[in-house]
This record gives sequence, structure tokens and C-alpha cells, in this order.
Amino acid sequence: MSRVRDLVWPSRMPDDEWDEVSQGIPAKGEPFINKYLLGRDALIDQEKKQRSGTTSILPFQTPTNTFSSDHAFRQSLSPLAKEACSIVDQIRDEEQRTIWTAEFEDCLAQKTGANVYPGMMFSLAKKRMETTKLWQIIRKMPKGALLHAHMDAMVDFDYLFDILLATPGMHIFCNKSLSSPQALEAAAVKFRFYKSEKVEGSIWSADYVSGTPILLTKSADEFLNGGRKGFLAWLKDRCTITNTESIEHHHGVDAVWRKFSSVFTILNTIIFYEPIFKLFMRRMMQQLLADGVKWVDLRLAFTFFFYREGQETAEETYDYMFKVFGEEIEKFKASEEGKDFWGARMIWTGIRVLDTRKIVEDMDACIAIKMAYPHLISGYDLVGQEDGGRPLKDLLPELFWFRKQCAQEGIDIPFFFHAGECLGDGSDTDQNLFDAVLLGTRRIGHGFSLYKHPLLIDMVKEKKILVESCPISNEVLRLCASVMSHPLPALLARGVSCSLCNDDPAILGQDTAGMTHDFWQALQGWDNLGLAGLGHLAENSVRWAAFEDQSQTDWVHDIKQATLGNHVRAEKMKQWSIEWEQFCLWIVTEFGDDGEAVKKIREESVYDAQD
Repeated sequence: MSRVRDLVWPSRMPDDEWDEVSQGIPAKGEPFINKYLLGRDALIDQEKKQRSGTTSILPFQTPTNTFSSDHAFRQSLSPLAKEACSIVDQIRDEEQRTIWTAEFEDCLAQKTGANVYPGMMFSLAKKRMETTKLWQIIRKMPKGALLHAHMDAMVDFDYLFDILLATPGMHIFCNKSLSSPQALEAAAVKFRFYKSEKVEGSIWSADYVSGTPILLTKSADEFLNGGRKGFLAWLKDRCTITNTESIEHHHGVDAVWRKFSSVFTILNTIIFYEPIFKLFMRRMMQQLLADGVKWVDLRLAFTFFFYREGQETAEETYDYMFKVFGEEIEKFKASEEGKDFWGARMIWTGIRVLDTRKIVEDMDACIAIKMAYPHLISGYDLVGQEDGGRPLKDLLPELFWFRKQCAQEGIDIPFFFHAGECLGDGSDTDQNLFDAVLLGTRRIGHGFSLYKHPLLIDMVKEKKILVESCPISNEVLRLCASVMSHPLPALLARGVSCSLCNDDPAILGQDTAGMTHDFWQALQGWDNLGLAGLGHLAENSVRWAAFEDQSQTDWVHDIKQATLGNHVRAEKMKQWSIEWEQFCLWIVTEFGDDGEAVKKIREESVYDAQD
């Protein structure tokens, strides 16, 4: 009987080549790394002095900095936008009184003793929020760019699993029989294409032989708890942080991360078969555009095998995958439905828990793809649970080797590091923030613990680093109980540039690739934000999007110039500004006082022009 070979990390370098490459990786005791670490320690010490109550101005810091601030955005609002913001405030206040209050709980909420309030836990609020007037408004909002999204968790599972079952030749296999509740809950289920259908045996039987592929449609129909319908429900449960799991905060962060990480092992055997991959790409872009998202900087960890259509042997490199990736983006942009979509690029992500050889091999593959498809690779990052992986300071030799290799090849792959996605204060994970800034990251993924670091906040502002904030992800992965206790408002109050992102929407239970859930939660949960605050966060996403390759100097200059520049960024920011005004006009027309507000605004505009 046919067996499926173990899907292990592909070795990209022969041993003799690795021996040669490894000689060029700096040792941790190299003088320049020691110098870096001394500077790092001095920076941490300087911040600790600020914590004790002293204040200081950094040598590079200006006393005031209103660049791209929330306040500056509000001050520049047009009369139309101000009216729209006022209308949304009224709608928000009304819905807080009539929808998000215990007096209007439905019968189920009353029976379970649930308390309904603005900014409540996402998984409990999701169905209710999607029925509100505020949802209709935020759904239509131009959200600009999505800057933090893991590609393999972007497409809704109902769609993905339907096309999985509809794709000829797909088989299911596992390292053990799925005949027990324990195996159904945690066994490593995987999928793969085979030319000939294999129908012998049952994966649900205790007699199942480990690693044996079984035709997927047959297995789905034979699922013991409800046939195909039950199979789809089970598979979705395996790939989603369920409502129960998301609110069981007493189990801690590590427990939910174990479930979270296991999902990618399943998804990576579904998505990266060419016919499914193409449909996946189109669905993702369709959903983003329908939600007002015109651009996406995707992240993807390359620990999977990619299969061409009709082939049982995996590709040896990711060259063909990127060819298809680029073609699908251009095909969608050229279509009638996708003509307004700006595009997408990829931030290559390594896995921070791996050893030096695997990380360096992965970096080498990243460089090769960047040279072949420079327009598709926008940067480099390291992913995985920060608390459970190697901190950036431990990865300095690999990161310095990577920079040296990029320089030798004449390419520039900037860093967009995850950092501070943790609850710690002074832990190695928390201190990843220091290394991310010192290593020149252009944006910080999550930055959840940044609010604890006054000195770093000043540096982030001065260096024009944006924080990619993911409120729902941080809640579901147990960093905060709800959006009400999320630290993003603290960063905004300090003038840190931020954007809203959805991170892993399919796994987190959002059922769409869009960002409306995160935008809605922020608007409803934080009184100081308002529609103007949301607009500022959306504008920031366009300002910091990685539209094209740029040197660090050009990158910062372009961000400062905003709409006054002469590159892609300025053009897209102007487009977003027009869409924002159109959106505000729609709000005033649709939800205002029967056109009286629009009439008044026009009269005032004429009067001002005459003056």
C-alpha cells in the first residue's frame, strides 16, 4: 500500500556547501557583535533610568513631534468629514444605549448569564456586531492597506474546505488512526494530491495504517459523526480558535499557541497545491477589495511543499510558487472586479525556533527568490510564538550574515520584525523590541508590550517606525481580555504611528480576509478614537505600505513627504484621501438629516470661498 513520505523541512544545502557557508556566519563572541550588545545594554539601562522618574531628551529627539499625529489628522478634516464623524459618534452612542446593554440582551444571553457591553470579547460580540448600523458603515470604509497578515490564514474556511473537497485527486492521511476522540482533537492531519484514487481502508478505523492516503471525498462521506457535513464541521473546528478556546484565558498563552501553531501544519498541506492556491489567491483578493482594502503586505513561513497541478512530486524550490503568486495578482488587477486593487507583496518569514542551519538555509532561499522576483519580496521577518522561540539577540549572527549576503548580491531586503507580542516586562521576548529598533526594522509587528518602554517609544517616533497593531488577534491569543484592555490607545496617546491589522483572520474566527471586525472593535471599544481616529489609522497603513523597493533614506523621506512626494506612496495616499471624502459624503447622505447637513456644508463652503 502506498505511503506518504514524512513532510520535513527540505534541506536546501548539501553538507559540503553548508560547511562552506557556516564558515561565514559570525561567532557570537565577534568584536562587532559584542559592541552591538554593549550598546544594546546601554540603551536598556537608559530606559530604566527614565522609569525611575527622570526624563531626558535623546540626542536625536526634537522637543515636539506632531508628524502624522492623530491630532494633526483631525485638524485637517474637511467640513464634510467632520460632519460624518459627528454622525458616526451619534450612531455609536445610540447603539451603546440600545444594543450593547444588558437591558436589551437576547434570551440566550439571559439564560447563560452573559453580560453585553461595548467592547466585549470578540468571539461573544461577533454575531451581534455584524447586525448593527455601525457595522454597515465600517464595512464600507476605505481601509487602505493591510500591513500585517499571514497569508495561509487569510481565506474563510467554508470556502477553502469546499474547494478542497471539490479538487480531484485530493487525499487525507495521518500519522495515526483517527478512531479516538483524542486523535480527532490533536492528531497531525494532512492532505495531498494523488493521480490514482486510493480508496482502501478508512482513516476513521482503528485498523488504519499510519501514513496511508485515503481518497478525501470517501473519507469525508464516511466521517462517523454526520458524514460530509460533520467532517467539514470537525475540520473547521481543528483549524479555528473556537469561542470556548478564545475565552479560556485561565489556561494561559502557551496553551492557545499550541492549538494555533498546529493549524498551520494542516493548512499548509491544503493551500499549496496549485489549483487550490490559485483559487485561494483570488478569493483572498476579492474579500480584501470588498472590504475596502486595496493593498496587502503578506507574510508567509516557507516550511511547506508546493505542488504543481497534477504532480505528486513537490517543487524543489519556491520559484514556481512565486511565479504563480505574481501572475494571480496581475490577473486579478487586470479583471473588471479587481481593477481597483493596488496589489500585494510578500514579507518572507523565517521560523524563530529553528536552529542556525535551517534559518540560514531559509535566508539563502529568500535571497534567491528576491533576485528572481524582486517586485514580489518586500522584506524579511521571523515568526512563531516569541516566548517559545529564539529572541532576536540570539539570532544576531544569522541576521548579520543575512545582511552581508544581501549586500554581496546587491539587493536590499529590509526588516519588518514581529516584536513585543507578549505579556512580559524585561523578559527576552519583551526586549525583542530593543533589537528590532536597533536592527533597523521599518515596522513593528504587534508591539503589544511597547507601551511599557518610554525611551523606545521616543525612538520609534523619531525613526518613523509604525506599529502594526492586531487587537482581535491579541485578544484571542490571550494577551488581553478584550479590546477594552488593549494597549493601542496608550501608544496613540503618546503619538506613536500605528495601523490596524487582522493577523490571522480565518484561524481567529473572523470568517473573512477583511479588516472590518478589527476596525469595528476599535471604534466601539475606545471612546477617544472615533471615525477620525480610524481614518488616521487607515491613512497610516497607506503611508507605511511597502509598495516598492526603497533605501532606508528614501523610505523615511517618502513617509515624511506623504502626498507631497513623487513616488507610488504619494499617489496611493492621494487616492485614499479621495476615497475617504467620498466615504464621508456617503455617511452624511445616507445617515444625515435628509440632506440638510450636506446643503449646509455646501452653503458654508461657498460663503468661505467668497470671503
